[in-house]
Amino acid sequence: MILSSYIRHLRSISQHAVNNITVVAIAILLSTILILVAAPARLGFDEHIIFHLHATRPIYLMLLALLLLPSAAAAFFLVSRSRSVYLVDYACFKPISECRFPLAMYREYMTHFMPFLDDRSIRFITRVLDNSGLGEETCLPPSIRCIPPSFGFSHARAEAELVVFSTIDDLFRKTCISPAAIDVLVVNCSVFSPTPSYSDMIINRYKLRSDIRSVHLSGMGCSAGLVSVGLARNLLQVTPHAAYALVVSTETISSFFYKGRKREMHLPAVLFRMGGAAALLSNSRSKARFRLKHLLRTITSTESAYQSVILDEDEEGNLGVNLSKDIIGVSGDALRSGISSIGPLILPASEKLMFFLSWMARKVLGGKVQLYVPNFCKAVEHFCIHPGGPAVINAVQKNLRLSETLAEPSRMTLHRFGNTSSSSLWYELAYIEAKGKMQRRDRVLMIGFGSGYKCNVAVWECIQPSCSADGPWSQCIHRYPMKA
Repeated sequence: MILSSYIRHLRSISQHAVNNITVVAIAILLSTILILVAAPARLGFDEHIIFHLHATRPIYLMLLALLLLPSAAAAFFLVSRSRSVYLVDYACFKPISECRFPLAMYREYMTHFMPFLDDRSIRFITRVLDNSGLGEETCLPPSIRCIPPSFGFSHARAEAELVVFSTIDDLFRKTCISPAAIDVLVVNCSVFSPTPSYSDMIINRYKLRSDIRSVHLSGMGCSAGLVSVGLARNLLQVTPHAAYALVVSTETISSFFYKGRKREMHLPAVLFRMGGAAALLSNSRSKARFRLKHLLRTITSTESAYQSVILDEDEEGNLGVNLSKDIIGVSGDALRSGISSIGPLILPASEKLMFFLSWMARKVLGGKVQLYVPNFCKAVEHFCIHPGGPAVINAVQKNLRLSETLAEPSRMTLHRFGNTSSSSLWYELAYIEAKGKMQRRDRVLMIGFGSGYKCNVAVWECIQPSCSADGPWSQCIHRYPMKA
């Protein structure tokens, strides 16, 4: 207990010193100058000359080096450190009630309006639906609700415009930032990559500046949201002036509806739902609500990982997204890689020590000692786990030893909105804030999985909790949590 208290006190002092590094550096530099000047100042003219003649003695040079070294280190830190990046605000797409697609309606559509499905496929999809964790209010695009369902480029573009434009409109309204102030635009949509691209559509719609730096990421899967945040962060850090970056994450359901009979390729149509999110990042703390503390990306480079989430073609030439049965095991490997990378950066010293001691004991005793699993609840207050399905949430909850309360945002997001791919994590953050659980200085750990197979991890620190009840959960938060 005493050691733990001492460590916390030491960490508090060091953190205070880092936060005020400029003042510390100036104080060290002034102290150095004072010592160098004060010593010979007490001497006469002749003694002053003799003092400097003997200043080359090793002891004096060593003292001089010891005094200047902290100042040099502080100056190097100030010059080389990367600039902090902040989240000004974010917005999530809230589907209209006409897009609601209850599970019973989905089953009816399979039976009457999807003739390419045989009885075996219908039984499989029904079984997946029953265990999907989806509620009765998840939404699909209007084109899929048509009788019979309609698919194609024009329907996909109409869905993209509906989701993206309404979400960005909401974000600009919340932040009161002019579109002309945007310096960086990063958009991600994995499967649908039209021409003109998403970024071109947004630039033309909002009349963004002609010198804007824009990127459209595709093929990144559900982890693309944090990949886009990382790219926007890198661009903001090399921008010398205060700048804004707009990050848009979505997936267009109308573009990859599978019409074949390969079972694993039906999973995306069952689990994925309509959704999107937009986030405004900045390298200026002004108006910011969160600070991005850490962001790491890990890739599991195995054959099973490559085969787990890919675009595939069946015997009849039907193209779709393939989610294999190995995805849970692969996501577990990716999670271990991501957590082992982020752990040393955020865990308190006591947890690092416990892990190190268990690792040493395991080495000495030949693997007879179980490796200690660090308690991440001591490092962060909230968790946003990608809601890829109940099995994925269960695996992460078990590996991180999370309570049901901490896994609640993921399960409720899956129940209310379904798997909205790269935008899901923002719906979970909105759930935490809608519940009033977010407090100033709280930390949020986001974990995203996606094709590759990737595990991206981000840690945010709250600067200012939301003061508005407006958001995707505004009309239904009183009903949650509920049994999914």
